Amino acid sequence: MIRNCLPRSIARSLAGLAAGLAVGAAAHAIEPGAAAPELNLPGANGTVKLADYRGKLVYVDFWASWCKPCVQSFPWMNEMQQRYGAQGFQVIGVNVDTRTDDARKFLAETPAKFVVAFDTRGEAPKSYAIKGMPTSFLVGPDGKVLLQHAGFRDADRAELEAKIRQSLGAR
Repeated sequence: MIRNCLPRSIARSLAGLAAGLAVGAAAHAIEPGAAAPELNLPGANGTVKLADYRGKLVYVDFWASWCKPCVQSFPWMNEMQQRYGAQGFQVIGVNVDTRTDDARKFLAETPAKFVVAFDTRGEAPKSYAIKGMPTSFLVGPDGKVLLQHAGFRDADRAELEAKIRQSLGAR
């Protein structure tokens, strides 16, 4: 899945990493109902900690500057943040580029109206057993994973929004 989002040169250099993540992910996949691993990362506006959002419904999205579907997901995540933020919903975008400058260039062209964190060392994707970009997790107010979603297509929008609405209504 990762190769579809990458230029060939990057795909080749990351092929080993992707294989390693897939092998590790098989043994440690995060299932709905499991506690979401903690995030404690530098962000665009200070440190981003998942624990700081306990009590809210959180959409944690792992993205990269080279990922084409990530470009499509940002307007939707901005819309969801605007539409449901007042109801206790928060989007956290976790960038996994090794160079923060690449992420900042992406953000200049595709602004985020939600919290952004930077993980240049790639530790959060390992703890979440990420297999490709983008991958998202809906985390309940209790810190437990409600949903994991890989990729992003226009066809995903309605289903994901319905899950957000349902989760907010269940509070």
